[in-house]
Formats: sequence, C-alpha cells, structure tokens
Amino acid sequence: MLPEKNHFLNFENTEIAFRDESNASLRQAYQLFKLMNNKTLVCIGKQFVRFALAARFPVNNILRKTIYRHFVGGMSIEDCSRTIARLAKRNVFSILDYAQEGEESEAAFDATCQEIIRTIEFAQDNPAVPFSVFKITGIARFYLLAKVSSGSVLTNAESAEYRLVEERVDAIFRRGYELDVPVMVDAEETWIQPVLDEMVMRKMAQYNKKKAIVQNTYQMYRHDSVERIKKHHQMAREGGFRFGLKIVRGAYMEKERARALEKGYLPPIQPDKESTDRDFNNIIHYFMDHLESIDFMVATHNEESSRLLASLIDARELPRNHRGIYFSQLYGMSDHITYNLAEQGYNVAKYVPYGEVKTMMPYLFRRAEENSSVKGQSNRELKMIRTEMKRRRSV
Repeated sequence: MLPEKNHFLNFENTEIAFRDESNASLRQAYQLFKLMNNKTLVCIGKQFVRFALAARFPVNNILRKTIYRHFVGGMSIEDCSRTIARLAKRNVFSILDYAQEGEESEAAFDATCQEIIRTIEFAQDNPAVPFSVFKITGIARFYLLAKVSSGSVLTNAESAEYRLVEERVDAIFRRGYELDVPVMVDAEETWIQPVLDEMVMRKMAQYNKKKAIVQNTYQMYRHDSVERIKKHHQMAREGGFRFGLKIVRGAYMEKERARALEKGYLPPIQPDKESTDRDFNNIIHYFMDHLESIDFMVATHNEESSRLLASLIDARELPRNHRGIYFSQLYGMSDHITYNLAEQGYNVAKYVPYGEVKTMMPYLFRRAEENSSVKGQSNRELKMIRTEMKRRRSV
C-alpha cells in the first residue's frame, strides 16, 4: 500500500528536468529517441555500426555527436569532470561506470581492474561521486564464471585463472575499504550470478563491519530476488556486517528467455511486469523497515517506485538526504525523475558510463534495445521533450 502521496514531487515538471538543455540539444534528443522508438531501425543500425567499426569506416565522429554524447559522460575519468560538475550544480551525484566488457585476455582484465580502482581514488577526492561501480565480466571471462557458477570441476589452468579473478575483486573492494568509498558490483545473467553472489557476500563479511563498502545488485525481474535479498540480509545480520545493495528491474530478460527455451528449463524471470513491479515496490518497504542494517539504492526509471520511496522517507520523517538511501537513473534517461527528486533534496545519482567510442558500443546497443523494447520508455522520453519544447514556445 502506498503511503500518502508526496505532493512536492511533480515528475511532469519539464522545466526542471530540461533546464540545462538548449533548444538545439532538445531537438537532437527528440530525434534520437524517435529513432530508438523503432525496433527495426535499432536492429538495422546495430548491425551497420558493428560492420562499420569492424571495417574501420570513419563513423566515430557521427556516433560521438549523437547516441554517444547523449548516454556517455566522456572518454576518460578526467573527460567526465565537466559532466560531474554540471550534475553537481543541480544537486545530482555521479557514479562513474567504466563500461569495458567482453574482453578475453588477462592483460585487459588487469587494465580494467586498475581503471576501476582509479574511479575509487577519484571518488575519494570528489564529494559529488559517492560510489564506484564495476561489472565482474569486465575483469573475468564469462565462460569461466559460468563454469564456476555451475559447480563444474575446473582444470588446473582454470583454477589459477579464477584465483586471479578473486584477487582482482579483492583489490577493488579493498581499495574502497581503504578510502571509505562504497563499491557496487552490477548484476549479471542468472547463470553466472551464483559465483558473484558468493564472492560478494564473502567480501561484505570482510569489509562491511562498520559501513556498507561492498554492495551487490539484484534484478527484480527474477522471481527469486526477494527471497535472495532476504536470505543475504539474514546472513549479514548473523555475521554482524552491514548489508549494502542496489535494486534494478533488470536488463537481460530477452536473453534469459532465449537461453531457458534453448536449454529446456523454466525461465527465471517473473511471469509478467506486474509481478516485477509488485516485488520491486514490496522490497522497498522491507528496506525501510530494516534501515538499522541496510544501505540501499533504488535504481529505477519508474515514477511510481520513485514516488513510493520518497513518500516513505517523508512519512517516517527521515532526512531526505539520509546517508543510506539513494535513488539512481542512467545518464541520458529519465531526467524528469532525477532532477525533480534532486530539486526536493533527495539523494539521487546518475550512472555515468565512460570510455572510448568502440568500448562503449555494447553499452550503447543495450540502451538502444532497451528503449525500443521496454513498453513506453522511448514514448515517455519523447512526450517529455515535446512538452518542454511546447512550453518554451509559449513563454
């Protein structure tokens, strides 16, 4: 049941949402989301970009001035500084996300690990960057993670390789502990999530005695997420350490369905969107009932879930900038939620991915596919932009 509606939150206020955008940038964003609203065009565009990059066609400048500029903070940590400062002026935090993934070499994994550590060190000196984040698939082979998760026996070479993965994970969380910077690890596909859960819970027990430095991520489209969260929370309570986590609705539904069909098992995802929404909102109530032992982030582009958490914070007369409660949205999306929450004093952060154009393409493909497949996502962005353009013409 929703608490009394927060009357201060007006997610329809486009003047606040797009205050920093020029008329030209609004028109460009409108054309971009209009393109992404067409699933066929997204599919064709994805294949063309892959071909163009492989053939070394000069498309980097085109990409950089369009989809890259809209969804990416910059090419490097330093390059993101202007983006971070601009968001900070609007009371919005930034979470730097080095989007390297899909590599296979140990040298690439080591380089990515060092870059993630650099984001932690950058966050220590910048109050506008309260967290660091990483994907385990950026520092380990997917196949190896799947094999460990399945419980299969590793070869000697694989065992040695996995020890290196554990060393990288520990180096990242240890640096967060040393510098007092919380580090979130992103969720992955269900068939590699078991090894991630096991590893992260061990690191929570090691580093979260006083503060939630190590934080996991849970995809609520999984029908077992509520059970897993409560189980892990109980482990934290029994182990005497703080439980840190982020919830998202999820990003791998189509892939999960396809694999379940191919392998002949029941899909691990919810039967419908309503079930996902129900579990997502119910677990927010659970978090609020256990603030003494949980730090959490609600990462969502959903207005109802955002309003729910804001209303619960106010109903319990908690400070809106409570240190253990954050909202989050992706850079380039749902600015109407982000900036209206920030305007009212809630802790809200943008996930700011960065990297070279080629490095960012898997991330950008997911954003394009998400906007073309998620019901109403691009339509909502288009509606908001149209409303603001119309408002500006009338003043």
